[in-house]
Amino acid sequence: MKIVVTGSIGHIGKPLVPRLVANGHQLTVITSKQQNAPVIEAMGAKAVTGSVEDVNLLTDTFSGADIVYTMVPSFYGAADLLEFYRSVGENYAEAIRQSGVKRVINLSSFGAHLSKGTGVILGAHYVEEILDELENVQITHMRPTSFYYNLLSFADMIRNQGFIAINCGGNDLIQLVHPDDIAAAIADEAAQPGTHRKIRYVMSDERTCSEIAAAIGKEIGKPDLEWRLISDEEARNRYLQAGVPPLLAQYLTEIYSSLHNGKLAEDLVHHRPEYGKIKLEDYAREFAVIYNGKNN
Repeated sequence: MKIVVTGSIGHIGKPLVPRLVANGHQLTVITSKQQNAPVIEAMGAKAVTGSVEDVNLLTDTFSGADIVYTMVPSFYGAADLLEFYRSVGENYAEAIRQSGVKRVINLSSFGAHLSKGTGVILGAHYVEEILDELENVQITHMRPTSFYYNLLSFADMIRNQGFIAINCGGNDLIQLVHPDDIAAAIADEAAQPGTHRKIRYVMSDERTCSEIAAAIGKEIGKPDLEWRLISDEEARNRYLQAGVPPLLAQYLTEIYSSLHNGKLAEDLVHHRPEYGKIKLEDYAREFAVIYNGKNN
């Protein structure tokens, strides 16, 4: 099949593109960076350089595709992240209408069923709503859980303070996922018959914050590493003191608050997927390589 992949070769695209090529699909990858084009072509795919904010480019690239994989790239330089999600979602919808694409696999997020209180994840909710308005298009919303690599945001805190402290901690459960497992799920979905509307969760492991801290601590030589639970207010103040813009600080606080109170996972628990291959202990070794590299 002819498949268009957005999101270039980032965390998910890098393992996804070779999988789809190996499965015999004809791939076109949209990338915003010209320097990625040779890498993409070396993987066996065609590279198209441009922006997901360019509806004409999207329409031209989507034309003739059997499946389009959509995702909203991270753009923390946007004045309003949620508006950026809306804008990209509308661009995708318009390009899908104009090009006549009949099947979409959309990267969303767990928690996308909620219409408030989830920080940046609310953007995934908006995109799902926008795409669901399309008529005669089969759509699968992939809802991965919390990415393992988000734990790297705590590296400096661990190094400088010797512990992790946010408004989610202790015995709170976090559902974790590795990009490789997401790529595997997307490739599997592409091999399945399409349906009108489908939600598919992706999760690699599920552990308490204390268990996560213990696994990471073991690998970085800090076996007593703690993950402390603090209040929303204290967490927000910490972000602000670190120079995080106020709106982003609010979004981050909301995300961890919704992890703490279980809201993000409330729909997932009723539609639990099989675990992926990469467990916490596997990722802890990846974390340690990066953490120790930064220490050198």
